[in-house]
Amino acid sequence: MLTSICGINWGDEGKGRMVDLLSEDFDVVCRYQGGNNAGHTVINEKGKFILNLLPSGILRDGVVNVMGCGMAIDIKHLCGEMAKLKEAGIKISPENLKISDKAIITMPYHVLQDVMEEDRLTKATGKPYGSTRRGIAPVYADKYMKKVFRMGELLRPDLLYKRIPDIVAWKNMTIKSYGFEPVTVEQMIDYFKTYGEPLKDYVTDTGLYLNKANAEGKNIMFEAQLGALRDIDFGIVPYTSSSSTIAAYAPIGAGVPNLKLDNSIGIMKAYSSCVGAGPFTCEYFGEKAEKLRELGGEYGAATGRPRRVGPFDVVASRYGIRCQGADAIALTKLDVLDDYEQIEICTHYELDGKIIDDFPFTDVLDGCKPVYESVKGWHCDISGCRTKEQLPKEALNYIALLEKLCGCRIRYVSVGAERDAYIKMY
Repeated sequence: MLTSICGINWGDEGKGRMVDLLSEDFDVVCRYQGGNNAGHTVINEKGKFILNLLPSGILRDGVVNVMGCGMAIDIKHLCGEMAKLKEAGIKISPENLKISDKAIITMPYHVLQDVMEEDRLTKATGKPYGSTRRGIAPVYADKYMKKVFRMGELLRPDLLYKRIPDIVAWKNMTIKSYGFEPVTVEQMIDYFKTYGEPLKDYVTDTGLYLNKANAEGKNIMFEAQLGALRDIDFGIVPYTSSSSTIAAYAPIGAGVPNLKLDNSIGIMKAYSSCVGAGPFTCEYFGEKAEKLRELGGEYGAATGRPRRVGPFDVVASRYGIRCQGADAIALTKLDVLDDYEQIEICTHYELDGKIIDDFPFTDVLDGCKPVYESVKGWHCDISGCRTKEQLPKEALNYIALLEKLCGCRIRYVSVGAERDAYIKMY
């Protein structure tokens, strides 16, 4: 069984929490794209963890975790993340963590380039992309220019070091154009020795491993970072990530393009949240935003930035469900709405005086206005509910309405951050 867990909206939907929960039924969990520019927050009996690079299955004993070839790996960050988990008692070894030899490496100059460009945009236009400043766009750009280092090269340092001078000379042309000090070959060699050496035993051909696991009948979960609206092709370009967050890309980014998904489970919140810049049609402001942000604890796991928030957006969610090919939905943070007597839903957009139901091209999103409908809230604590029958009728009505408006069944409902704080609807 090959299943993808993917985000329906702008990211931060609670994928890590659901991967941690559902991984009980899986043998392998594989991250297939992205870098350390987003985080998955997981709370279970072992503690609270924020994972930026490692698959969320690393927190469950007996699960093998794979970092696929579609990832961009900051080896310094990865070493630090692994050290923190080991200190917390999480077992990490080459037996339960396998890193693709084809995954690309985020270098210090990629991070520098990201920061330089965001600062330039801020000064020149006042409209930066809202990057996390962790080098993701520059490293993926270099990937398609075929000027990156890959994890497999760590196994052959003599050949790796021969490549560094040419790439450093090329990259320094960009760095110096921004008025910054160039990086040196010696600095890059030291970077690889310090942070690459500890990872060598984890690097392998994950495509071979995953194909063998599939042939043996093992259940494999593919874990996405961010959501459909941050996809490099289908998202709100240019306010997106630089990789494909789409479920259909999962086998490719994992290293097994010959395999096909059996299931796609989409994750979406019971309301909307968004980190970073770009159009966000249903955004709340002022006191309404502060209330929802505080109730939901909406601050970025990777950056700590306050998330933009708003009511559930049907137009964006229906588009995300289509992009992800979702067979079922996990609805997270329903309990955050416990305090509301009336709950707003963005059911349509208004553009140039006309009501639209289809998510439009990015360039016209800023001209869209939300059309809201209100439904009665349950105005009580549902965090202790563990069965469908325990939910108040207003909560059941809200779930049923989202199913109807979005055209996809909701299989799981999260009513808290803890591993067991969920309800299986069918």
